[in-house]
Amino acid sequence: MGKLEGKSAVVTGGGRGIGRSIALKLAVEGARVVVNDLDAEPAKSVVEEIRAAGGEAVDFPGSVTADGFADGFVGAAVENFGGIDIIINNAGYTWDNVVQKMTDEQWHAIIDLHLKAPFDILRAAQPVISAAAKAEKSAGRVVQRKVVNVSSVAGIFGNVGQANYSSAKAGVIGLTKAMAKEWGRYNVNVNCVAFGFIETRLTQASAADDASINVEGREIKVGINPAFLDTLKRSIPLGRSGTPDEAAGSVVMLTYPEADYVSGQVLLTGGGFEG
Repeated sequence: MGKLEGKSAVVTGGGRGIGRSIALKLAVEGARVVVNDLDAEPAKSVVEEIRAAGGEAVDFPGSVTADGFADGFVGAAVENFGGIDIIINNAGYTWDNVVQKMTDEQWHAIIDLHLKAPFDILRAAQPVISAAAKAEKSAGRVVQRKVVNVSSVAGIFGNVGQANYSSAKAGVIGLTKAMAKEWGRYNVNVNCVAFGFIETRLTQASAADDASINVEGREIKVGINPAFLDTLKRSIPLGRSGTPDEAAGSVVMLTYPEADYVSGQVLLTGGGFEG
């Protein structure tokens, strides 16, 4: 029996990188997982991987900022698994510029992705969680549910060229603390993990100025100059960047029964980095 046997989980951005590792770790512990990704193929691939290992999962591709996404996402957990016990708000990317060059589109795209989308998902989940908690109370049972929101060291300390991202990730911390107070009566723990430098396709070493990914028709620059990357790693007390599995581990451990009395907290997962 895994630590999360019988639980139903939803993971945004679960088709690649950290999100993929989160989805797989939840499934290994027995959770049934709704895997979201912006692109259909990565989400489907993770679902197939979970099923091949004997787990249960369904895919729900699409943009977390799309109209109606949150209701559909929560609905997928209810329809396929009978409810929702674990919410992981992980999806995201960065779109950087110094403030005087940052466009309204850049600002709103990142705020909507990193802050509004988690809010939308939590709001959509409230009726489901409230009804379940009331039914459980009437039956004399206590079921602990978990929310883990993903923030960043940029949301705590700020970062050059990331006024949009830093603001959104700081907002995620505020959202976490507010929801921990609101949802305590439902026996829901709401916590936040703030990642430091984690190795993903967005942070890989790249000397090319034209390295990019396509996100909903936008070409977003990715990669970090190798020389700057070396300097960055030297500023981390552990002397290295983190892996997606390590990042995912800090998220998933907050969903375990051992964390049933931990709520409203921000866990900085950055190898000792503190600004």
